[in-house]
Amino acid sequence: MDYALIWAILIAVAVFAYVALDGFDLGVALLFPWFKKEQDRDIMMNTVAPVWDGNETWLVLGGGGLLAVFPLAYAVLMPALYMPVIAMLLGLIFRGVAFEFRFKTKRAKPIWDISFIVGSLVAALSQGIMLGAMLQGIEVEGRAYAGGWFDWLTPFSIFCGLAVVVGYALLGASWLVMKTTGDLQTRSYALARKAALLLVAAIAAVSLYLPWHDPAIADRWFSFPASVWLWVLPIVLAGVTFGLLRSLFKQQEGRPYLWALGLFLLSFAGFAVSIFPYLVPFEITIWEAAAPDNSLKFLLVGAVVLIPIIFAYTGYTYWVFRGKVDADSGYHD
Repeated sequence: MDYALIWAILIAVAVFAYVALDGFDLGVALLFPWFKKEQDRDIMMNTVAPVWDGNETWLVLGGGGLLAVFPLAYAVLMPALYMPVIAMLLGLIFRGVAFEFRFKTKRAKPIWDISFIVGSLVAALSQGIMLGAMLQGIEVEGRAYAGGWFDWLTPFSIFCGLAVVVGYALLGASWLVMKTTGDLQTRSYALARKAALLLVAAIAAVSLYLPWHDPAIADRWFSFPASVWLWVLPIVLAGVTFGLLRSLFKQQEGRPYLWALGLFLLSFAGFAVSIFPYLVPFEITIWEAAAPDNSLKFLLVGAVVLIPIIFAYTGYTYWVFRGKVDADSGYHD
């Protein structure tokens, strides 16, 4: 069995699960500036109150799994991305603190609203910057990071950071469409439509830039006839975009969030295809970065037990707290 490949798939699943789940509650916070009424903001926070901290389980699994299973990749990526990683963690901390304190105060509620917005914005922006820094390439010499402190900070990485912010806003607005009613839901539809168009434009821009920037990616996508099957992805992406916009304009409550996840999944698959089999593009492959097989086998036993349990309690939580949220439900003193 190819244990390194199995673990690469598991880490990818954990990362996508984090984006799919924590993405929408970060997105809800990013939409706060467009909802000024205190009652609207209360309802928005109440839609994510039962699930926001459980969603971050997948971030722990992805980061911890990378350290345990691909130690060489971890040792290279962390020095390259120290600053955005620290910024992301600080943002998540401020967001979590704001979430708890906001419901315990009246006078200082605007301060915690700002903390909630800024913390979520910093976390989302940092995640996108890390993605952009990895896609544009990381300098490696002798199995170690050889770049500088600010190599992660480029126009492309900033653009990717903003794209992730827009994507999370789309997930947040789609989530609010499912969980709310009335004027709040109507405005969420409008915000989701705008975010969807911006996200699709950003995906198209990144998809055009990467082959131009890196000959290896260009060869992967444009070496005919070997690359013909890869063009299924952009065709399906166009179909998903149509489905998302159609569901938003027809105001089909349950579908926009699923279509938005489809956009993220196809983008994720496209990036994976572009850099496979490298874990540190285009320097260190999955197999070069992996721990010894004995370690991978041992850790896989634990993963086979724990990952289904995480899926089970996550699914149970969402089932228990299904349905619409109003001003009288959620966190209270």
